[in-house]
Amino acid sequence: MYPAHRPRRLRSTPAMRRMVAETTVRPSQLVLPMFVKEGASEPVPIATMPGVMQHTRDSLRKAAVEAVEAGVGGLMLFGVPEHKDATGSGGVDPDGVLNVALRDLRSELGDETVLMSDLCLDEFTDHGHCGVLDDRGRVDNDATLEIYGQMAIAQVEAGAHLLGPSGMMDGQVGAIRSALERAGHVDTGILAYAVKYSSAFYGPFRDAVESSLKGDRRTYQQDPANVREALREVRLDLDEGADMVMVKPAMLYLDVLRAVAEESDVPVAAYQISGEYAMIEAAAAGGWCDRRTAILESLTSIRRAGADVVLTYWAVEAAGWLR
Repeated sequence: MYPAHRPRRLRSTPAMRRMVAETTVRPSQLVLPMFVKEGASEPVPIATMPGVMQHTRDSLRKAAVEAVEAGVGGLMLFGVPEHKDATGSGGVDPDGVLNVALRDLRSELGDETVLMSDLCLDEFTDHGHCGVLDDRGRVDNDATLEIYGQMAIAQVEAGAHLLGPSGMMDGQVGAIRSALERAGHVDTGILAYAVKYSSAFYGPFRDAVESSLKGDRRTYQQDPANVREALREVRLDLDEGADMVMVKPAMLYLDVLRAVAEESDVPVAAYQISGEYAMIEAAAAGGWCDRRTAILESLTSIRRAGADVVLTYWAVEAAGWLR
């Protein structure tokens, strides 16, 4: 009989709500994506991502230390090179911007954080695709895999703990794992971008890495209409040796994230992408939502859907609130 059951009793105070919360977000579960710009003399604000910078080598070190001190669990690095070419040679070059930045942070931080690196060619190619092109202008999957293997060795030797292959090439995890094994890097982890959709919400990120892309990536990134395909990709990456798998984007694909979390027997990450970040920042700037509440609600939703790890540009700020 009413009112024997009053669920509101467990919502009556902040302390009560904290005690019975089913989903929590901890700073250690957050990863901060960071951009380092070759040749920059000072940090460069990214207009479409308020509060996010293209770092210099020095400002990257400083910001990385601050993130670790805030309790953030890891850092994901992206490089912005001065020069690009058809094969993305800057990604393989030990003196390329990303590999130099990895050495800087590994020297600065050692094993105090999990240092991750984006393993993809799109930042380094003059055509902006995630792989090399064949004579008909199509992305050549297998030729790209060979370069990914070389990039993997360069990034590990520069100091990466986890490699993040994000190009959505068929067989990329297996090719990278084989390259690592041959080179004796048996302890290096792979965070596979197993489920990466062709999304309209990557625009601000492409500004951040100064992408040269013309056209789209629909022939290799996934169709937003498909879920079964995503689960197949996850199973393939697990069979090929992935240590973690990722869903990207996060907020628009929470149903996919839940399905992947139920399928996977390794930790699952989700990337709260640039467009998702920019939408909340724009809404908050317009007075349409409370910024802090919206950010924490968005992170909670991603965790609730099944993510063990969340890549977010708010990692440091949110870590401060959560502590």
